Amino acid sequence: MASMILAVLSAAQFFLALDYSIVYVALPVIARDLHLDLPAAQWVVSAYAVPFAGLLLLGGRLSDRLGAGRLFLAATLLFGVASLAGGLAGSGTLLLAARALQGLAAALLQPAILGLIGARFEGPARTRALSVWGAVGASGLAAGVVLGGLFTRYSWRWTFLVNVPITLACATGAAIWLLSTTRLRPPPSPLGRTLLTTLAAVTAALGLTLAGARGWSDWATITPLTVAALLGLLLIRPALGLRPASLRTGTLAAALYMASVGSEFYVVTLMLQNRDGYAPLQAGLAFLPLAALVTVGSSLTSGLVRRFGPARTLAGGFLFAALGLGWLAVAGPGYFSGVLPGLLVSGAAHGVIYTAMFVLGARDVPAERQSSAGATMTTAQYLTGAVSVALLTLPLHGGAYGTAFWLTAGAAVAGALVASQRGQASLQAG
Repeated sequence: MASMILAVLSAAQFFLALDYSIVYVALPVIARDLHLDLPAAQWVVSAYAVPFAGLLLLGGRLSDRLGAGRLFLAATLLFGVASLAGGLAGSGTLLLAARALQGLAAALLQPAILGLIGARFEGPARTRALSVWGAVGASGLAAGVVLGGLFTRYSWRWTFLVNVPITLACATGAAIWLLSTTRLRPPPSPLGRTLLTTLAAVTAALGLTLAGARGWSDWATITPLTVAALLGLLLIRPALGLRPASLRTGTLAAALYMASVGSEFYVVTLMLQNRDGYAPLQAGLAFLPLAALVTVGSSLTSGLVRRFGPARTLAGGFLFAALGLGWLAVAGPGYFSGVLPGLLVSGAAHGVIYTAMFVLGARDVPAERQSSAGATMTTAQYLTGAVSVALLTLPLHGGAYGTAFWLTAGAAVAGALVASQRGQASLQAG
């Protein structure tokens, strides 16, 4: 039964990762078919990203309170309905509404997945489950880039419709194996703080998204960012006091993950297409070695954690990521001699980091708080991703790809230092 539960959860993570990357290649065709200008076309991505990043914490609380199995089933069905609506949309307005609904469903589904892994697997079994989950998620991310190019040659609508049969299969599996999951009552937590944190996340995600479309000086950008900053001041002390300490380290590692290898897809995509002249499908295929090594890194993490512990494994992953990103910063335009070695090293490190940071962050969290802990780390991940893209746009606008890669390598070094400090604290405590 445990293997079937893990299969269902991994399949759900697959379509979440698939949907994250599959739409990028299709954007130009979608814009042309639905008569969207450039700012409106960007919202095909942003209408999904804003509710997803902003509502994760609320999704984590709902998962803890209502039961992760029930929320998983409801969110999976909602995602399938939204995907069907997106695939059948006849106008830009309907498509954007469907994307927002997908983002809401994803914000409910992601914490439920992590909560179920935390509740149904313990100790080494949880580490192995997270390794499988991370590897499948990585394959979904890579498949999205490739399938987006293939489907767009026939119809961009299939980039949405492909989710429908997968969500139906996951919902069926959830009804059979997950609804029996025992609901654990977490200790009461302040609802006001949860709502304030959610509002801060939504306004921050919205402001960062608008910054890319309208600039940093536009009032539409300044207003939500100001609100987010004021709310952040109210919440910074509770955030710094996250307990247990491993969750605090895991959350910071999730942020530095997105600032380093998590931003690599964005930089490499622009470099291959704008500098080296790759077509979208060629660029997608060029990512396959990276995606394969992400999967390998994820699958190796459970063994590394058993041997070295999660903190040291995470620190090593960040160091190798810095090496791979540094290579890309100085590499020439040739793919096999220049780009490929950096992709292979950073890809393997990517898989290790992604799995190890969740293993470390969730290690000391009680079962009834696993969904909220996962939501906290994932929120840090996606909000930092929005900040990173906005900052990396500055050097990338001038074609300074080396500078962009050095910035991501610096974030990886910072991640290694954070994880090393956690490892030293664990040794002293032991």
